[in-house]
Amino acid sequence: MNLKSNSIAQFSLFLGIGLVFAFFLHTYILEVKGLPKYGNLIIESYVVNGILATSIYIGLYLAREKLKNQIGFLFMGGSLLKFVFFFIIFYPVYNTDDTMDKMEFSAFFLPYTIALIIETVFMAKTLNKMVSK
Repeated sequence: MNLKSNSIAQFSLFLGIGLVFAFFLHTYILEVKGLPKYGNLIIESYVVNGILATSIYIGLYLAREKLKNQIGFLFMGGSLLKFVFFFIIFYPVYNTDDTMDKMEFSAFFLPYTIALIIETVFMAKTLNKMVSK
């Protein structure tokens, strides 16, 4: 299998490396600041965002030919799905004290943002390849 020709493997590898790097940097900064390194469901957040981003990309990639006119809406639906997961899994824990602080916010939205950027770049490359055919 040629990694350059396999967009799903390339995406998964890039996303995995990006999220692992961000996780270690994120937890290092927390540790340096004397904050709880693994609090606020940070591990779960990186894992859930990685799994959701990979699943959404694979689904969109596999449906790219049949649903090429709806791919943008499906992409936005994937972001909606991530927010649903946030409100089901993370928000109840973060909101137990009726407030969501900066650490809780960054624990979810930093990996969310990184995954979203990587998804967007790879999906744009995929769509550009479709247009140039």
